[in-house]
Amino acid sequence: MRKKVIAGNWKMNMLPNETISFIEELAPLVKDTENEVVLCVPYTDLFYALLTAQNTNIKIGAQNMHYEENGAYTGEISGKMLKSINVEYVIIGHSERRQYFNETDETVNKKIKAAFRDGLKPIVCVGETLEQREAGKTEEVITKQTELALEGLSDEQVQNTIIAYEPIWAIGTGKTATKEDANNSIKSIRNKIAKIYGQTIANGVIIQYGGSVKSTNAKELFEMSDIDGGLVGGASLKAEEFSKIVNF
Repeated sequence: MRKKVIAGNWKMNMLPNETISFIEELAPLVKDTENEVVLCVPYTDLFYALLTAQNTNIKIGAQNMHYEENGAYTGEISGKMLKSINVEYVIIGHSERRQYFNETDETVNKKIKAAFRDGLKPIVCVGETLEQREAGKTEEVITKQTELALEGLSDEQVQNTIIAYEPIWAIGTGKTATKEDANNSIKSIRNKIAKIYGQTIANGVIIQYGGSVKSTNAKELFEMSDIDGGLVGGASLKAEEFSKIVNF
């Protein structure tokens, strides 16, 4: 049975002192969960998050990484650097990275390979725009993104990749895909993986839903057959609210 992974994506929010306070408040609220709890925080918060989360069940992730180990890439952070301070997870290919920072399917694929090279667990985002959804292209778009993201990975690496299905039209808008729509889209992703890598591997891949997940809709979403937790944005910035999602 697949584990539920509930990951918070803080985006460009929270200072180090706020990070420490947040984790100190969150830790006792989620200590008894059977789900994996992950906080993906800004680079400047990573060290403080890792220190504060010691001796808790909260895992820490980054929100991006470069695919090279080192070199003349001013302002970038490598997976090797993240691993050196014991970061465990990294988000790759979030729609905001694709939209604002020229992330492509090719760079997403390179970053996933680099994450595995450096011993990190990738959370890879796929999702369609409102225009693509209205044109009936949701399945085509998200399965193609998935195929290109996983290209060249070993069976073991595919099985250890977390995929976050995040319909772009639902991120930060307050709109959420219905539980049936979200589940069907995630089934499409799983079926695509099965066609390429086999059903056994596809059955083992954790696929989250993201897009205005909150405490009031988490339970109905996460109880669907193929939704393995969530990648949570705004609702992950309040400890009590996020704990309710974790403890759905």
